[in-house]
Amino acid sequence: MTRLNLVLLLAVLASAIYLVHTQYESRRLFTELDRAVAEARRLETEHQRLQVEKRAQATPLRVERIARAQLNMRTATPAITQYVSDPQGVATANAAAAAAASQPAGAQP
Repeated sequence: MTRLNLVLLLAVLASAIYLVHTQYESRRLFTELDRAVAEARRLETEHQRLQVEKRAQATPLRVERIARAQLNMRTATPAITQYVSDPQGVATANAAAAAAASQPAGAQP
């Protein structure tokens, strides 16, 4: 009988130690999860802040101001605009338009 009591006592002690270990591991994992959720919230807030900053940096007025100041760019005016003609390209376009006009409606080329 004492042997049985000793075996049962050891089983209860092992079970208690296992229970304490399981609870400790559960609390540790919960704390780790809580930290990960807080980090995710922080990263999401940072991402939103960076998106707002990106939109603020890309406004047309700011881009134009930088283009004028740093790149010495200016608005194109008719006085400084140069037009280049492509006689061969115009002839090709005219020939294609004439060919399309000469075909009956619904005909495939």
